[in-house]
Amino acid sequence: MIASLAGTVAQVSLDRAVLDVQGVGYLVHATPATLAGLRPGEPARLQTTLVVREESMTLYGFADADEREVFETAQSVSGVGPRIALAMLAVLTPDALRRAIAAEDTATLRRVPGIGAKSAQRIVLELTGKLGAPGDDGALRVVAPADARAQVVEALTGLGWSSKVAEDAVAKVLADEGADVVDEAQVPGTLRAALRRLGPRG
Repeated sequence: MIASLAGTVAQVSLDRAVLDVQGVGYLVHATPATLAGLRPGEPARLQTTLVVREESMTLYGFADADEREVFETAQSVSGVGPRIALAMLAVLTPDALRRAIAAEDTATLRRVPGIGAKSAQRIVLELTGKLGAPGDDGALRVVAPADARAQVVEALTGLGWSSKVAEDAVAKVLADEGADVVDEAQVPGTLRAALRRLGPRG
């Protein structure tokens, strides 16, 4: 298993990055928060896990080992694959997920794209006791939004919403916060706040 990668960021897109490790480019799928911390041409280290399927090998990257562990454990739930597990971490911090499960808070889980009422109940049932106790962060990853609005809109459209819906959601988040623009450092938080407002797609 490829447990971590350290190299130079060659490319960053909406849902993935390419990390150049001694001349070898590794394509790594990651959450918007992780990708927001990567800059092309700069060094980076990611915790990783390799998902091997009969027809593919896909590498997923995380900011820290706790996120990786939650990603791997979430896939023990029937019906939850890498895509849903990654979406969970795009909307919730590991501790927010732990608290939602401990409180049987299916409404919070349903804010994750791709998770409906039945799958939320199944996640609570099958992950209870498996993720450990939450620490102190315990909330949806919402950071006060404050010129990178387009990045948030692109991320939302990449998750399946239309540009109009995405733009409206971001505008409402900014209005809630009394801000006019999205600072680049606040892209992950603004994205999560927009996801909370939009709720589960479909």
